[in-house]
Amino acid sequence: MAKYSTGSGGSDAGGSCELCGADGDLRTADVAGATLQVCSDCARDHGEAASSGSDDGSRDDQDRKRKAAQNAAKLHDAQQGDAAHWESGADYDDDQLPYLVPDYGSRVTEARQERGLQTGELAEKLDLDEDTVLAVEQGRATQANVGGSTITLLEDFLDVELADAR
Repeated sequence: MAKYSTGSGGSDAGGSCELCGADGDLRTADVAGATLQVCSDCARDHGEAASSGSDDGSRDDQDRKRKAAQNAAKLHDAQQGDAAHWESGADYDDDQLPYLVPDYGSRVTEARQERGLQTGELAEKLDLDEDTVLAVEQGRATQANVGGSTITLLEDFLDVELADAR
């Protein structure tokens, strides 16, 4: 039976792994935010970089943390609409989605309804998939990988402004 930590993070785990109870060489590892004394198998199974006093795995851990920080910064920038720091001449997608106004989905829905069109009819007129139109109307353009050309088509056909002109 596994023994669970009380959060002390101390080195006195009774000589057994705090996750599986195995006896042997223990390592200090961060597992789901808790500092535990674990065997090498549990440290590996939980994808955490563990240390036994040496520098094993620290380079991988640093790379993982660096990549996570970069991804978090990119996500933050996308949410804030700050693209000023991106390198010029970078090889981005040919059909890059522009920054969109916060209420772009409702703007498309209202404009479509004013023209008396269903989502399928609008998609057919613009030669788009209905799922793409639905994704835009639901505010999921980024998650659905909608391209900038689709936004331009919708803007032109519906006479609405969707791209944020920052």
